[in-house]
Amino acid sequence: MSKNPNQPEMQEGQINIELTDEVADGIYSNLAIITHSQSEFIVDFVRIVPGTPKAKVKSRIILTPQHAKRLMMALTDNVKKYEMSNGVIKDTEMTPPLPMNFGGPAALA
Repeated sequence: MSKNPNQPEMQEGQINIELTDEVADGIYSNLAIITHSQSEFIVDFVRIVPGTPKAKVKSRIILTPQHAKRLMMALTDNVKKYEMSNGVIKDTEMTPPLPMNFGGPAALA
């Protein structure tokens, strides 16, 4: 089998990840609702529009506990790096607080 000279050579253990144009556009979210069971974490990304009584879940990601912990560590590392070059991110409280009683375990955002 001949190699394509235009493609970089893959090293053992590497994964070729494809990003479609649709996914690359991203989805805006200004609220994350996190719930969990013994076997999985569920992260719902929601977009709240001021003046609208209804908010929609724009994306749901389901993770194993191990992947949720890896995501937490990766986010922590990236926030530290961001703050080192851009300054501390101000944590602003939402006013008024949103009701978070969706029937599952307590939600954290």
